[in-house]
Amino acid sequence: MAAYDLEEQERIDALKDWWEKWGKLVYAVVGAFLLGMAGVNAWRYYQSTQQADAEVLFRSVEKTAQEVTASKEFKKLSEAANAMAEKFPRTFQATDAQLLAAKAAFEANDLAAAATHLQWVADKGRDAYKPLAKVRLASVQLDDKKFDLALQTLDQVKDDGFAAMVADLRGDILAAQGKKDEARAAYQAAVDKAGERSALKTVSQAKLDAFGGGTAKPPEVKDSKGTKQ
Repeated sequence: MAAYDLEEQERIDALKDWWEKWGKLVYAVVGAFLLGMAGVNAWRYYQSTQQADAEVLFRSVEKTAQEVTASKEFKKLSEAANAMAEKFPRTFQATDAQLLAAKAAFEANDLAAAATHLQWVADKGRDAYKPLAKVRLASVQLDDKKFDLALQTLDQVKDDGFAAMVADLRGDILAAQGKKDEARAAYQAAVDKAGERSALKTVSQAKLDAFGGGTAKPPEVKDSKGTKQ
């Protein structure tokens, strides 16, 4: 029994020596781990709270959008969308609110306001919506007769899913500039890139036919910098 007690005491003494040497480090590591976990949990809670708050505010924006549709007072929606963007800029709801405000402004024929909302989405909105925002922005710029700017905006759309839409809109811009051959080439590109069942294919073909139809070798379509498309 004495031998057992002596062995146990030696283990205790060894543990004490080890703890005196490494105890502070253990506390530091455990503390850092707990602090890190607390930080992760706090961030997750913050994100979930932000998302919930953003959803509540977006419902208010949607209600305003419905009221605007009836009253045509789109500026109320613009203000609500801007408040949303300022408070929750990284949420999908902020992007949706800006797109709603842009649509209302466009329908009210305030092209400047529509462009401002679309530019926000193009610059700061969720990535999935940026190509759409740029295409719509180019369309607004076309209506505002800012042809060169509209072409530059289209040049920024690199998503293949928008290739046909971009080509068709490019044709509209070139046609508005009186560049008939280039417009025809753009419409031909839109027809070629659109899906067989796409309504855009029929629309682009009608525009192409209005410009004399396709040619065996249509002129190359170039962007605003002269790059071949």
